[in-house]
Amino acid sequence: MKKHVICLLALIGAPLLPPIAHAQTEQVVEAGVWVQIEALPNQAEAEDRARAYSAIFDNVAGFNSRGWYAIALGPFATRDEAIARLTTLKSEAMVPQDSFISTGKTYSSNFWPAGQADRPAASAASPIDPPPPVPATPAPATPAPMAEAPAPAPEPVIVEETPQQARASEATLSAEQRVELQAALQWFGHYTAALDGAIGPGTRGSMAAWQTANGLEPTGILTTRQRQMLVDGYRAAQAELGLAKVVEEKAGIEITLPTALVEFDHYEPPFVHYRAKDGSDVRVVLISQPGDQSTLYGLYDLLQTLEIVPLQGERSRSERSFTIDGRSTTVASHAYAELSKGLVKGYVLVWNPRDDERIARVQAAMQSSFRSVSDTALDPGLVPMSAESRQGLLSGLEVRRPVISRSGFYVDATGTVATVSEVVEGCNRITLDLRHEARLVSTDTATGLALVAPQKPLSPPVVADLLQGPAREGQDVAISGYSYEDKLPAPTLAFGKLEEMKGLNGEASLMRLGIEALPGDAGGPVLDASGAVMGMLLPREANAARKLPDTVEHALQAATLAPRLAEAGIAPRAATTTGALAPEDLNRRAEGMTVLVSCW
Repeated sequence: MKKHVICLLALIGAPLLPPIAHAQTEQVVEAGVWVQIEALPNQAEAEDRARAYSAIFDNVAGFNSRGWYAIALGPFATRDEAIARLTTLKSEAMVPQDSFISTGKTYSSNFWPAGQADRPAASAASPIDPPPPVPATPAPATPAPMAEAPAPAPEPVIVEETPQQARASEATLSAEQRVELQAALQWFGHYTAALDGAIGPGTRGSMAAWQTANGLEPTGILTTRQRQMLVDGYRAAQAELGLAKVVEEKAGIEITLPTALVEFDHYEPPFVHYRAKDGSDVRVVLISQPGDQSTLYGLYDLLQTLEIVPLQGERSRSERSFTIDGRSTTVASHAYAELSKGLVKGYVLVWNPRDDERIARVQAAMQSSFRSVSDTALDPGLVPMSAESRQGLLSGLEVRRPVISRSGFYVDATGTVATVSEVVEGCNRITLDLRHEARLVSTDTATGLALVAPQKPLSPPVVADLLQGPAREGQDVAISGYSYEDKLPAPTLAFGKLEEMKGLNGEASLMRLGIEALPGDAGGPVLDASGAVMGMLLPREANAARKLPDTVEHALQAATLAPRLAEAGIAPRAATTTGALAPEDLNRRAEGMTVLVSCW
C-alpha cells in the first residue's frame, strides 16, 4: 500500500526546473550522480514530498536549485548505476515517468533531510565557565503517566473517475487546454497529427498508448488526475530544456529553441549562431538568405562539407526543401531548409549522440514550430567581412575537406567519369566537383583505372573523344587537371611533349611524357592539339625504388582505355577532328570535360 501512496504523490507532480538566470551555489554538493524525481517552488511542499519519499527510499535528499526545491535519490557512484536504478523505479511506477539523471551541478544547499542545512556546529564548553550547580537533595521525580502512541494516519485511498466522469470533466476543457494535451502527448511520442484541439480517434489512440506506457488501464480516456500528470510532465520537461519561442527578427524566423541549452552568439550572414550553454554540447545555427532553387541546392551541398554535418545519415532533397541527418560517434546533427518567395530559410541542430533521447524532443519542437515570419532575409552586410575572410571561415563554420582529390574526365553523356583508382580507395563518400554525389562503377588494378558515375545523371559540357590510332612521338601535348586539388574552382592546363609510346620499362599500355605535373593532376586527360584524348595521366609510384626527374610522367594510352570502357558498358567516343584548336578553344574543351573527383 505504501507503494501506491508514493506513486500517488509522484503522479500529482510539479514542474521540474524552469530555465532561470545563473545563480551562485551556496555549498558544494556531494560528488556523484543523482536521480531527480521532483522539484517544487515551495519549500514546505517539497519537505512534505521528501518526507513521503523517505518512507520508501533511504537515500532521499533535497536541494535548493535555482530558486526551486529539487528532490533526488543518491548519490550514485556512476552514471550507469543511476540509469539502472531509474529504469527499475520507472518500470515499477515508483517515481514519476519524467524523472531524470542529474549531475547535481545546479544543486546548492540542502533542505532535506530536515535540519541538515544551516545546522550550527556544537560549541565546546568554555574552560572558564563554572560547572552547573548540583542540587544538594534532589527531589524524587514523580513518574509521568504513560501517553498512548497516536494511531497511524490512515493511508489515502485512490479513487479514480469512471470513464463517464472522465469524459464529463474532459468536456469542460478549453480549446487551449485540449491543444496543450495533444502537445504533451506529442512530446512523449504518442501523437503525430496536427495540434487542432479535436479529440478524435487519433487522440484517443495516443491517450491509450500513453496510459499503457505508464502502467495504466488503456481506456483512451484520461481522468483528471491522469491529464494533470501528463501535462505536468510535459511542462516540467519543457522547463528543464528551457523550450521557448524565439522570434529572430533580423533573419525573419520564428522557432522554438532550448534556451536552457543554447544562447545567442553572433551573426555571420547567412547564419545566426547559438552556442552551447553551460557545457550542454548543443548548438543551433539558423539560416536566412535571399535566393532561388540553385541557392537551396548550393546550401544543400555546402552543409555537407561542414564538420557539424557528419557524412553518415539520411539525406533527402526536393525542389523546395531538403533535410540532412548526420551522425558519427561524437557528433549528431539535423538540418532543414526550405525555399519560399525567393528566400531560403532553415536551421541546423547539433548535439552529442549520448543525448539522443532528450534532443529528439527538442528536434520535434523545433521542427513543428519553425516558420518564416517576414519577407526579408538576413542582411549580408549586417557584419562586415572581407570576401577572403568569408571564404576562409565560411561564416564561422569549420569546413570538412576531402581526404584526397584527383582529376578525371567525362566519358559518356550521363556523366560517367574516368579517373585513377588511388582516389576511390576506402572512401565513405565520392563527389564530383564537390557537388554531385557519385558511386564507384569499377576499378582495374592492372591499369590503375577507375570509373565513377554520378548518383543522378548529369549533362556534361564536354565528353572526351578518344584518339584513334598511334600518336606521333615528339608532338605537343597538354594535361588538364586540378593540380591543386580542391583549392581552385577550375582545372589548369600544363604543356609538354610526348616522348615515347611506351613506358620506361617497355610497358606497351603506357606513354611517357616530358611534362611537369602535380599529384592533383593524376586522372586528368592528356590532350593533343585537336582536343582529342590521347590518354589518362597516372600518379607516380609512392614507394618507387628510383626517383624519376620532375619532367617525367606516365599516362595510360587511349588504346588501352577504350576496351576497359567497353567492358563497363560504355561506348567510347572516337575523335574525328584533326586540326589544331586555338588555345582558348582547347582550354574551353579541356575545362568542359575535366572533373574534380574527391574522396571523403
